[in-house]
Amino acid sequence: MTIQTHRPFVPVAILIPVSLNAIFLTANGLFMLIAPLLWYDAVPGVSDTGFFNQHFVRDIGLIQLFIGCAFAIGMFRSERRLFLWTAGTSWLVAHALFHFWEVAVGICSVSVLPRDFPAVTLPALIGIGVSLWAADRRRAVRRVPA
Repeated sequence: MTIQTHRPFVPVAILIPVSLNAIFLTANGLFMLIAPLLWYDAVPGVSDTGFFNQHFVRDIGLIQLFIGCAFAIGMFRSERRLFLWTAGTSWLVAHALFHFWEVAVGICSVSVLPRDFPAVTLPALIGIGVSLWAADRRRAVRRVPA
């Protein structure tokens, strides 16, 4: 039995959410790097979390940019897809859980969760879904005899 390590095909049901993560995270990261003060003022709720810190905004912008690129590269590099998507997803999940923790301990009110959902929780959920799909594909491909 020959072990195949990848298949390049990505179905539309996966391509769309991965593309959303890739585009949103890359664009947001670039926005944070290029215009950190404008980003701080423009994104709802960000100014409620503390004073503007250009260094901090750009640090997170780098992370967002790298994760967006990881999702994009994973669409085309099937042999690296699982690693790229799960690595990025691990940070996205930690970030989302941190937002839930802030609510749980009373730092933020529950009303922030729906506000933050599109930019914080949704990318993490997308990452979980597509990473599980990539893991399943890897297992399925390895089971296929040559």
